[in-house]
Amino acid sequence: MNVIFTCGGTGGHINPAIAVANAWKERYPDSKILFVGGEGGLEEELVPKAGYALEVLPGGGLARGKSLKSMVKNVKVVYQLMRTVSKCKRIIKDFGASIVVGTGGYASFPALMAATMLKIPTCVHEANAMPGLTTRLIADRADRVLVCFPESAQHYKHPEKVEVVGMPVRREFIYTKREDARKELNLDDRPLIVSAFGSNGSENMNEITAELFKLEMEAGFPFQHIHAVGNYGWVWMPDLVKEKGVDLNKCPSIRMQQYIYNMPTVMAAADVFISRAGASSCNEIAASGTPCILIPSPNVTDNHQEKNARSLEKVGAAEVLLDKDTTAQSLMEKITLLLQDKKRWSDMRAALQSISVPDCAERLCGIMEKLIRTKE
Repeated sequence: MNVIFTCGGTGGHINPAIAVANAWKERYPDSKILFVGGEGGLEEELVPKAGYALEVLPGGGLARGKSLKSMVKNVKVVYQLMRTVSKCKRIIKDFGASIVVGTGGYASFPALMAATMLKIPTCVHEANAMPGLTTRLIADRADRVLVCFPESAQHYKHPEKVEVVGMPVRREFIYTKREDARKELNLDDRPLIVSAFGSNGSENMNEITAELFKLEMEAGFPFQHIHAVGNYGWVWMPDLVKEKGVDLNKCPSIRMQQYIYNMPTVMAAADVFISRAGASSCNEIAASGTPCILIPSPNVTDNHQEKNARSLEKVGAAEVLLDKDTTAQSLMEKITLLLQDKKRWSDMRAALQSISVPDCAERLCGIMEKLIRTKE
């Protein structure tokens, strides 16, 4: 049974697909797996690193604005989309796909659309409580819509197609041992803080983190800090850090890098994880049981990141700071208080582990099997 996973753009779309692909490969070692993604996306790095083949599609997503420029762009995108669907049909036929699974991103729609036109089984996984653009466009045609939250079913015309499965994460997030991770990263006995704000990064949060580095230096480096800058910040943030008076070459306590490829290891080693509140990040944090400070992005549809963060906060699994209230000083205070309050830290870790769905990837594989057998 050959499977095509289609996703792209951000790690939040790509990593869940890789998690399911890994679980599927364990069940069916002889099956072939192909990823279909967008040209120039993060999938061009992450998918090959995970050991899977990748086909890339040209084009980009729809513009959300109503300006003339946006409308002109969208006309071009729709024209390109029609050609891309045809290309996806050829890919699916040549590969001999038994099913196509989408987890979001621009490339998901044409691949899933092509599969439905060819009568190939399809399912789409929606990470957020509110359906994203790709899910809204394909939900009526897909065989199954897989969601993380029970209340999500109300947002679809055909709730009978909707199944609650949680969020797939790689097993390494669940089973990597803290002691082994800290040894692998060559850490000393001080706490480790990890901060990451998405594959593209956040200009505002990177600026705040640069100031936070300065506060850490002034405090005598009370903890170690690994920070993922993201693609855009990698160009300018090193210079900003120097302007703050922090020489990273002389500060081994701070490690700044473009992207964290070994996130399960880093998250297992961390004492506090600081991030946005995308569904993928929240579920990876829960799976690893890493106490966290969540700073929801204010620039997302339906404010879904704050809803994600508040759901964790409600059960004692996260500290939440709104973007508008976040400063280097407020972050330093949150970090310090959380590290000093051992009971709060332990309670948060237990709360995170209690809401994790460790067998989500296996559940998805079971649904995929049923769909394939139904169409045989």
